[in-house]
Order: sequence, then C-alpha cells, then structure tokens
Amino acid sequence: MMDVSHAIQRPQRLPAPGALLELLKPVTWFPPMWAFSCGVIASGRPIVGERAWTLALGIGLTGPLVCATSQAVNDWFDRHVDAINEPHRPIPSGRIPGRWGLYVAILWTAISLGVAVLLGTVGLLATGIALLLAWMYSAPPFRLKANGWWGNAAVGFTYEGLAWVTGTAVALGGAVPPAAVLMLAALYSLGAHGIMTLNDFKAIEGDQQFGIRSLPVRLGVSRAAWTACIAMIVPQLVVLGLLVSWARPGAALTIAALIIAQLVLMARFVQAPRERALMLSAFGVPFYVSGMMVAAFAVRGVTG
Repeated sequence: MMDVSHAIQRPQRLPAPGALLELLKPVTWFPPMWAFSCGVIASGRPIVGERAWTLALGIGLTGPLVCATSQAVNDWFDRHVDAINEPHRPIPSGRIPGRWGLYVAILWTAISLGVAVLLGTVGLLATGIALLLAWMYSAPPFRLKANGWWGNAAVGFTYEGLAWVTGTAVALGGAVPPAAVLMLAALYSLGAHGIMTLNDFKAIEGDQQFGIRSLPVRLGVSRAAWTACIAMIVPQLVVLGLLVSWARPGAALTIAALIIAQLVLMARFVQAPRERALMLSAFGVPFYVSGMMVAAFAVRGVTG
C-alpha cells in the first residue's frame, strides 16, 4: 500500500501547471509591445508585407520574450523580498521549486537573443541592451532596483524609449530615427519613471527589510507620490509643446485632454498614495500610453 504521508511530504520537483506563465507575467508585456508599435507607426512607413511581419515579430520579442525574461529574472533575485511582500508568487509559494526560476530566466534570455537575430543588427543590439539591463536591474552586484532613481530609470528606458526607437529603426531598415522621434521616445521614457514608482507603494515593508531603496522608502510615501506624478506629467507637457511647434493642433488637443484626465486621478492619488497607487496605475497609465500612440501618429513626417 502507498505511504500517503510520504507522498504528501515529498518536495515538488517540477513547476506546477500554470506557474510558469504566472512567473512570466503576461500582464506586464503590454508597455514594451505598445512602445515598439508606436515606434513602427512613428516611422511613417506603411505596415504592409514585410513590415507587417516585422511588427508582429517585434511585438512578440519585446513582450513574451524580453519582458517575460525580465520578470523571471526579477522574481528569482527577489524571492526573499517576495516571501514578505507577496508570498503567493510562484517562487516563494513553492509552485516553482528549487532553481527552476533561474533556469527559466536563463532559457528565456537565450531564446530572446535567438529570435532577435531575425530583426537584423539593430534588433539584436537593442535586445542585447534590454536583456543586459534586465539582469543588471535585479541581479547582484549591480542590482539597480536597490536604488529607486537608477532602477526605475533603467526600466523606463528599456520598456518605453528603447522599444520605441527600435521599432522605428527596424521599420526604417536599420536607419537612425529622426530627431523628433528620438525626442518623443526620450520624454516618454522619463515619464515611465513615475509609472514604475507607482509599483513600489505595495512593497514598502519588504523593501525596507532587505535594503531596497525604492522612492517610497527613500523619500517617504507622500513625497514619493508627488515625485511620481511630476515625473509622469512634465514630460507630457513637453510633448504637448513639441506638437504645437510641429503644427499638430489635433494631436496637441488630444494630449492636453489626456493630461487633464491624469491630473484628476493624481489629485485623488496623492491624498492616499498607498491605497490608491493601483487606481492610478489602472486608470491613469492607459491615458499616458494612449498619448504615446497619438504622438507616434503625429510625428510622422516631422524631420526636425
């Protein structure tokens, strides 16, 4: 007869069904996929034939591969922090046992580089930079996330700016994007710093215990909330000014309306940052990224 107690106590050796997908966090794939799409749109080239294939390949690479890799890397090196902040996650909960989290991170890194070859030199270079920053963000000795300023900047640059510029460059056949596109990509990267700060309000206790100096830990809850809002809004105001200078009044009015909608939500957020960070992230960030696409369509044909 089977020893039931032994069967129950035997440690799990393989990831539980569904735990792998949870580790790769599909919900986080949207920002770089969207930014890459904005880059392709901003190129002004028609999305037909080979470019349609390039867009599909780039979206698949930036989301389910590169971004998913960054999530696996982060969860592996954050497993001790997550045991306090979010013990239900796949690694601290034991649904991904042993060193499987690390193995998945390494495997997804290799697959990402292999697929990036199909996008040519520009795509491979951009993917290499993104993966390097993903490992530097989470892994020692760099562990950029331990500093809220540097860590959030690295993610904002990778998720928004690098993905946008890569999309444009690939659509242009490897050419350097126009200065106007580079400016927009840089501005939305800066704004993404504030978006990343919103994610830090839920993890204050664990971050404090393990020495992660996120902005809510470094600055305090109230000051970090104001910093996040300013970081998000100021770059969009600059984008608004650029659209006016480029004679794009329709796009400028749309961006202005999106900024106002965010300000309304931010006014509620700063009153109770820890309780309302998720609210601003869920409802305010879509306004932010909608402005990115508006700007991407508007910048086509602008050479200065």
